Amino acid sequence: MAGGQERELRRRIKSVNATKKITKAMELIAASQISKSQARIHANRPYRDGMVRLIVEAASANKSIAAKMLGTPENPKVITVVCMAGDRGLSGAYNSSALRATERLLAEKKATGAEIRLVTVGKKAPAYFRFRGFDVYQSFQGFSDKPVFENAREVAGAIAAPFTAGDVDQVILVSTAYRSAAVQEVVVNQLLPLPAPEEDAMDGAAPQAAKAAEGYTDFEPDVEHLLAELAPKAVEAEVFAALLEGAASFHASQQRAMAAATENAEELARTLIRTMNRARQDAITTEIMEIVGGAEALRPAKGA
Repeated sequence: MAGGQERELRRRIKSVNATKKITKAMELIAASQISKSQARIHANRPYRDGMVRLIVEAASANKSIAAKMLGTPENPKVITVVCMAGDRGLSGAYNSSALRATERLLAEKKATGAEIRLVTVGKKAPAYFRFRGFDVYQSFQGFSDKPVFENAREVAGAIAAPFTAGDVDQVILVSTAYRSAAVQEVVVNQLLPLPAPEEDAMDGAAPQAAKAAEGYTDFEPDVEHLLAELAPKAVEAEVFAALLEGAASFHASQQRAMAAATENAEELARTLIRTMNRARQDAITTEIMEIVGGAEALRPAKGA
């Protein structure tokens, strides 16, 4: 029995060590992707800030026309909620945090009587919401960890077209913002109508980009047509920024999760090795006692 237990423990130790190699490799890969994702976020920031500056300048030129494209609607009847999650797991609370925040937002908006159109990004989101009885209006998958601008354009086109046509009153984005390698947080931002400049809702934009330009600015074409043209571009910039920050957040969460998994595998392997050594010592002690007992049984009696 002890020999069988020892063989089982050896098999488990071998399996744990193999798992540890996998988690360690995934940790190193995720760590290498974090710096690349950070570089892409910084490279995209000037374009995003420039779009904010153009929107603010155009809005400052004509407040009445800008009111149609800017601000927060008081009683929206149809709301599009965009949830950005990941295509893969093994990333700690990255997916669950965004999914639960979206679920709370959906419950809150449904309580107001508004019609909800749920748009998801990532393979993990559709199954989560369908299991909980939410209808997924549209889903995008396969690019959450390495997005390109064409992916953002595809998502932005799907959510901006209904708003421009007047079928949707408000578009809200739930995503994960990358603060640092140790801190990522779920944020809820309004994409459409574009947040008014005084609301300072363009999260992450440079402070100077949120100020109207001083002096006289002449717009051609007029402000109404310009805002109608800029609005989809601004949404593309915001969606792409959210995708980039989501990718960086995913890699950072995965790196921490795999580091913890590697440490747990090492601790489990040490525990199993101690258990195996104890079982081996017990087996050796039992065999010695059996040999001694047999020798004593074969020894002739004292008086013989």
